[in-house]
Amino acid sequence: MFETLSDRLTSVFSSLRGKGRLSEEDINATAREIRLALLEADVALPVVREFISRVKERARGEEVSKALNPAQQVIKIVNEELVEILGGETRQIRFAKNPPTVIMLAGLQGAGKTTLAGKLAKWLAADRNTPLLVAADLQRPNAVTQLQVVGERAGTPVFAPEPGNGVGDPVQVARESVEHARRNNHNVVIIDTAGRLGVDSEMMQQAADIRDAVSPDEILFVVDAMIGQDAVNTAQAFLDGVGYDAVALTKLDGDARGGAALSIRHITGRPIMFASTGEKLEDFDLFHPDRMASRILDMGDVLTLIEQAQRTFDEAEVEKMASTMASDDDFTLDDFLQQMSMVRKLGPIGNLLGMMPGMGQMRDQIENIDDKDLDRIQAIIQSMTPGERSNPKMINGSRRLRIANGSGTQVSDVNGLVTRFFEAQKMMRKMKNGGMPGMPGMPGGGAGGNRKKAKAQAKKAKKGKQRSGNPMKARQQEAERAAERQRRQEEGGQQAPQLPPGLGGGGGDQPTLPPGFGGPNMPDLSNFKFPKK
Repeated sequence: MFETLSDRLTSVFSSLRGKGRLSEEDINATAREIRLALLEADVALPVVREFISRVKERARGEEVSKALNPAQQVIKIVNEELVEILGGETRQIRFAKNPPTVIMLAGLQGAGKTTLAGKLAKWLAADRNTPLLVAADLQRPNAVTQLQVVGERAGTPVFAPEPGNGVGDPVQVARESVEHARRNNHNVVIIDTAGRLGVDSEMMQQAADIRDAVSPDEILFVVDAMIGQDAVNTAQAFLDGVGYDAVALTKLDGDARGGAALSIRHITGRPIMFASTGEKLEDFDLFHPDRMASRILDMGDVLTLIEQAQRTFDEAEVEKMASTMASDDDFTLDDFLQQMSMVRKLGPIGNLLGMMPGMGQMRDQIENIDDKDLDRIQAIIQSMTPGERSNPKMINGSRRLRIANGSGTQVSDVNGLVTRFFEAQKMMRKMKNGGMPGMPGMPGGGAGGNRKKAKAQAKKAKKGKQRSGNPMKARQQEAERAAERQRRQEEGGQQAPQLPPGLGGGGGDQPTLPPGFGGPNMPDLSNFKFPKK
C-alpha cells in the first residue's frame, strides 16, 4: 500500500534537493506533481484540494524562504500535513469505567470484520485483558463457525448461543453477551455484526438496533482499504445510518493505493484507530498517523520496528547477544544462527527492511528477498557439528559434502555460506578493535593498540602547536594563527553552513539520504531502552 504514492513523492522531492532557494515556479510545479500523485492514489478530490492549498500557503511562508535548506522544509511541511490529514495523533480505545467495555464492529460484507475481531481480541489479550467474542452475524452462511475458528486461533472464548445461517435474533444475542461477560469476568466484549454486499436500510436498522440494545463504548467501522474512493461513500453512509467512533482499515498489505486512508478521516471527521496488514492474527496494531506519513515519504518506521522487537525479544536474549558482540571472542556460526533466529521472530525480512529509511529506493530488491533462503542457511548451519560451528576453518571438502547432503543443499551453497561468514567475522574483528572507518572501538574489544596510536597522534598534534622559543618565529606563528581565525570568522558570516555532499546539502551527483532522514522528523531514539518484562 502507498507504494505508488511514495514513489511519486520521492521523485518530486529529489528534484528539489540541492536548490538554494525555491521560486514561485518551483512551488507551483511541486504542488502540481503532489496533486497528481494524490489523485493517482485514489484520494478524494476535496481532500486533495485542501491539502495542496495548505502546502502551497506554507511553502510560500517564511519558514521556507529563510530556511538553510528549503527543500527539506517543504518535505517537512508535506509530512506534517500528511500527519494532520491522517488524524494528527494516535487514537486509543476508551475503556468503560465499569467493565465490560463493549466494542461493536460494523461494515460491509467482505471487509474482514470477523478476522479483525479475532485480531483485536488477540491484541487486547496481549495487554492483559480478557476479551469475549460475540457471534451476532446470524445471516451470512457459516459466519458463526468462522468466528469460532478465529476465536480458537486467538485463544479467546466465543459467545455463540445461536447456530446462525438465518436462525436467531442478533439483537438478543448481543444483549445476552454483555450479561454473560459480567458473570464470567470478561472485561471487553467484541460484537461481530452482519454485513451486506451493499449499503441497505435493513442492514443499517439491524446495526442500529444492536447499538441501542448494548450501548457500546466504541463502534468501529471496518473498511476494506482496497475499495478506493467508494470507501468514502460507504463510510459516510454508515456514519449517517448507524454512527461510529473510529475506523479500522483492513487489507493494507494488498495493492491498495491508499486513498481510503487519506480520505476517510478528512471526510467523516472520525479517526483511523486500527490497521490490519496481513492474514496472520499478529498482523494488527494501532494506526499511528505520524508513522504512516513517514512511510509514505520513505522515511521508514523505526519506532514500529523497535516496538516489534520489544514484544518479540526477551531482555535476557538481547543482553546475552550484546555481551557476545562486545567480548574478545570470535563471532561464531552459533552466534550467527542465534541472531538469525531472533530476526526471524520479527516477521518476513522484506517487511522489516521496508521499515528502514530510504528502502523505497530498493523496493524491487526487497520484494525479491525469499525467507526460504534463510531457512536453507539455517539448515546448513544445523547440519554442522558443534566443533565446525565454533571453528569453520576445519570444514574441508569432505565435510562440506556431508553438510550439503545433510541439509539438502549443494556444496556450492555451503561454500558460499562459509566464505561470507569469514568476511563477516573479519568485519566483526575490525569493529571490536576500532578499525572500522569512522567507528569507535567497541567496549571490551581490545582496542589498546588503536588507543596508543590515537594518543601518540594527539601528542604530536599538541607538540606542533607549541610556541617557538625564537621570538621572531613566535610572533610569526601568532600572526598566522590570528589570520586563520579572522578568515574563519569572515567565512562564517558570509555563507550559511552547508551539509557535506550526499547529506541533503546539494552535493552534486553523490547519493543522498532519503527526505527527512536525520532531520526534524526522525524519531529521537537516544534514550530508548528495552522495558523490563
